[in-house]
Amino acid sequence: MRLNKFISETGICSRREADGWIAKGRVSINGIKAELGTQVGDGDEVMVDRQRIGAKPKSVYIMLNKPVGITCTTERHIHGNIIDFVGHAERIFPVGRLDKDSEGLILLTNNGDIINQLLRSENHHEKEYIVTVDKPVTEVFLKRMAGGVRILDTMTKPCKIRPTGKCEFNIILTQGLNRQIRRMCELLGYTVLHLRRVRFVNLKLGALKSGQWRNLTEAELSKLMGSDKPRPPSPAPHSPVSPTTERQLPRARHQQAKQRQRKQLPKQ
Repeated sequence: MRLNKFISETGICSRREADGWIAKGRVSINGIKAELGTQVGDGDEVMVDRQRIGAKPKSVYIMLNKPVGITCTTERHIHGNIIDFVGHAERIFPVGRLDKDSEGLILLTNNGDIINQLLRSENHHEKEYIVTVDKPVTEVFLKRMAGGVRILDTMTKPCKIRPTGKCEFNIILTQGLNRQIRRMCELLGYTVLHLRRVRFVNLKLGALKSGQWRNLTEAELSKLMGSDKPRPPSPAPHSPVSPTTERQLPRARHQQAKQRQRKQLPKQ
């Protein structure tokens, strides 16, 4: 494991801050001054300012029902940041983002390794929302949203969408462009009044009240971790011999044998 990652996973600082400490000579491994990019092995003694730091803490995974007004940032100087709002004992950070004006399910963890896995677009992880807009949704609107529209110089991926009320719809995305749903609606002449995320991959908000959080269950975590594993390649298509061909094979072999016998007969 890289030294900066080892230090950050103890919860005392970020990887960038750890790099700064290493560059300034404040970090040593087994009594030797460390360098940027140094690897840490099992049993190595890592010290910062001559103080030994321990191994990384137990991984934490929590689900928060984020209220409107809370900002998904780790910058503690920003009023209403999600870290101070949760107030967890471990150094955690949000997986992805949920707009300040939006509410609903957001995952937080201290395991930086899973973030890219869960947010990688090619994994097609689903995020489900319930959205209220300022006027009745129409078939044309639903069709345009489902097929994709151009925002932020890119076409949004096709998505699943269905009406759930006169001015409300349910939408499932597999990508996470900045303020994507709001921008899509605005392009089509709609304004989002209320947006709530109710599902992230296999995690469902359920009865969790606004502002409350809970730890993931072992079953939820196991399924979530398995969702980023690549599917095994499909086996090559097998082309079995048809019954008709099977019946023809013995006859063909017999004819080939007779031809070989004729070639071997002496001329009269």
